[in-house]
Amino acid sequence: MLPGVYTARKKNGELYYRSSITHCGKHISLGSFPTEETASEAYTLASRLLSDQSLTMDSFSEKDSVLPFSKWVTLLNFRDNGMYIRTPIYLQKRFFHYYFDRDDFLTFDIDDLFYFSTRSISRRGGHLFVADYGMQVNILSRYGIKNYAVPGRDFRFVNGDNRDFRYENIEIINRYHGVARKTKNGQVYYETKIHWRGDFLVGRYQNETEAAIAYNKAASCLITKGYKKEYPVNYIEELSPADYHTIYKKVTISSRLRQLKPRQ
Repeated sequence: MLPGVYTARKKNGELYYRSSITHCGKHISLGSFPTEETASEAYTLASRLLSDQSLTMDSFSEKDSVLPFSKWVTLLNFRDNGMYIRTPIYLQKRFFHYYFDRDDFLTFDIDDLFYFSTRSISRRGGHLFVADYGMQVNILSRYGIKNYAVPGRDFRFVNGDNRDFRYENIEIINRYHGVARKTKNGQVYYETKIHWRGDFLVGRYQNETEAAIAYNKAASCLITKGYKKEYPVNYIEELSPADYHTIYKKVTISSRLRQLKPRQ
């Protein structure tokens, strides 16, 4: 058997070949291959990636490489940074890149290394997910961004790069459902809308806490009057129950909602 190659069998008894390499005491699986020669080629390429400094990300060619690009990233990172990470992460000084392809990567703070080194990121419908305890979790939730949030309206990437997920680069504009921060003549205010016969204006408020509670109050009003839509609830964690109740009683909502007749 060629170096780095061993055989295995599928459930149906069919023979195939696996390849692996050991470097600095770390045993690394390189994958499975249809022939012994291809598995050996993977082993030879991995040996070069771990020792030849002239090989970089830019050296990768999908047509010519028997190893996928994700494996290139893990091997080059191990070579250059002395840390083997099973996901396609390449470490920088204070951050890291998570690669999908040679020119397609996300940037994260080093504080997020453990999380993304143990979870693979997948894309679906323009969103980014990880499998977390059996559930598909949108990675934006790590930054306090809700699933319904709209880029540019509810949050923004400060430097304009929507692939840069470092904490300093993400600004949350609107934290609560139905609330939008507005500016008029240099003055900031918060506008609350609820879905009732379209986007209905509940009111305008001086701060986002009042605006968020106004949404809850409007939703409660509609539900009480027989509108059974499942409106989400805004949770204001920094308020005690007593403080929340005080603001809830004080905050005003549109008279059209308050005077709405109960649904029959």
